[in-house]
Amino acid sequence: MSTAMLVSKIEKIPVEKIEEVSDFLDFIIQRAESKKAKPKPVFGSGKGLFIIPDDFDEPLDDLKEYM
Repeated sequence: MSTAMLVSKIEKIPVEKIEEVSDFLDFIIQRAESKKAKPKPVFGSGKGLFIIPDDFDEPLDDLKEYM
């Protein structure tokens, strides 16, 4: 769709709806910009962010009375 076609459609919109169309266009632009700003994660990029302790699989002290 060409810009001229869009302009002609916008000119046909009732005056009371122009604000709504403007808000919708702002929403579309913001959504498109947010998709550009987020880089895709790279495999292994979270390495070193957390550490699993050696005793991770050991029973918890709080649950000894139930075992």
